[in-house]
Amino acid sequence: MKLLVTGACGFVGSALIEGLTYHLPGLEVVGIDNFIREGSRGNVARLEALGVRVVEGDIRNARDLEAVGGVEWVLDCAAEPSVLAGVRGAVTSFDVMDHNLIGTIRTLEYCRTYGAGLVLISTSRVYSIAPLSTMAVEVVRGAYCPTAAGMAGVRGISGAGISESFPTEPPLSLYGVSKRCAELVALEYADAFGFPLWINRCGVLAGAGQFGKADQGIFSFWIRQWRERKPLSYVGFDGAGSQVRDCLHPRDLVPLLIRQFAGGATGPVATNREHEGVDRRVCHFGGGLGNSCSLANLSDWCRQRFGDHAVGSVTDPRPYDLPWVVLDSNRARTLWGWEPRTGLDDVLEEIARS
Repeated sequence: MKLLVTGACGFVGSALIEGLTYHLPGLEVVGIDNFIREGSRGNVARLEALGVRVVEGDIRNARDLEAVGGVEWVLDCAAEPSVLAGVRGAVTSFDVMDHNLIGTIRTLEYCRTYGAGLVLISTSRVYSIAPLSTMAVEVVRGAYCPTAAGMAGVRGISGAGISESFPTEPPLSLYGVSKRCAELVALEYADAFGFPLWINRCGVLAGAGQFGKADQGIFSFWIRQWRERKPLSYVGFDGAGSQVRDCLHPRDLVPLLIRQFAGGATGPVATNREHEGVDRRVCHFGGGLGNSCSLANLSDWCRQRFGDHAVGSVTDPRPYDLPWVVLDSNRARTLWGWEPRTGLDDVLEEIARS
């Protein structure tokens, strides 16, 4: 099989390529990357040593994609991944739409031309901000937890996390809406032109080699800052770091991707009534409750691992931040027999050693 990976030299793309080439001997991989992300060029030699042909190019440019030639599958890992993209920093509002939506459309045109299947790596941030930001929570062992009253009457949420049936109406953030639009356009293209498509919504992806930031890759960022005794602050909410996220190591997606490539357009069929109205091609793959923690919990882990370090407190809220985002991957278990394999402590320790 011949596979094109977009964003191949980023953290997620390179980790998935490494896992796929190990488990699929004979797999031919072409990776394309525009190298605008910090550290991405440092992955070129590692990928080339695996037999990957690395192409410098931009998926927003049709000619760059055409230069790759035909493949059977595309694994789309290219994105501007920060939830603050377009409202803070050097990335403009147009840039985030250009990368995440126009780039996806160019990739879909490539799939249409060559009849290639597409696996789109999406995000937990496609869900409506309002019900998540106003949901009643309580602090349990240093971490926010939704209350029963807070979850009552909200579709697609339980103590196990957010399911695929949670509302996706705006506001979502510019980043979130760019990814949700990309999902919708991908579904339309796949239906119109008959190529296979899977949309994998992931939580926070984390592991060694990630250049994390406060607004993207928070687990890697927090551990690196603590280890190097650089400034850290809890921002917003109670100012105590109670906000919670789940994390997943990218390599845990590899067995799933192999099944998705092999299954073509058929794959499993959703039978759970809870997910009626959710396209069968859309599914969560996250760490879940077992791989979730608050920033305060993460600080406790860092304190035991590296020693004490002062953490400041800023109560002013940050745009689009949410108190509790944990993905319920029950549908992935039912449909694909999938579970995260790398525990939270193992993910954190891998980051700490990198």
